[in-house]
Amino acid sequence: MGCYNSVVIDAPADQVWAKVRNFHDLSWAAGVIEQCVAVGNIPATQIGAKRVLNNAFHETLHALDDLARVVRYSIDDGPGAASKDNVQGYVGEVRVFTVTENNGSFVVWASSWDSSGGGVAEFCNPIYRALLAALKKSFA
Repeated sequence: MGCYNSVVIDAPADQVWAKVRNFHDLSWAAGVIEQCVAVGNIPATQIGAKRVLNNAFHETLHALDDLARVVRYSIDDGPGAASKDNVQGYVGEVRVFTVTENNGSFVVWASSWDSSGGGVAEFCNPIYRALLAALKKSFA
C-alpha cells in the first residue's frame, strides 16, 4: 500500500533540494503547512529530528542523503486515517532528480505503510499533491 505523487519544476535540482532537505522548515509550503514546530533539540538535518505539522502530524526524520537527494521520515501520529490507531509503519520519502533536458527537477513524494484500517491513500494523496504544487509555485 502506498501513495505516489510527482511534479516537474523548472529549477535546478540543487535549488529544489536546498528547500526540501530542512526537516524543520516548510515555509515554502504556505497555505498547506501553516505551522511546523521542531520537537526536542536534534537539528533539522540530523536523523531523529522530530516535528509537528499544523499541530496534527507528528513526524520523525529517518534518512537524509544529500548525494541521492532523498529525505525519509515516519508519521508517528496524525489526524484521521494517519492516526497511530489506524496506520502502522508509515514511511514517507521525498526524492529530487535532475531533468537533464532543461536542467529542471523531477520531485517524487511517495509513502508506504505496513497496515491500516483503510483510507490512508485517500487522505494523504491530496496533501502530497498540494505540497508539491506549493513547492513548484515557490520557484515561479
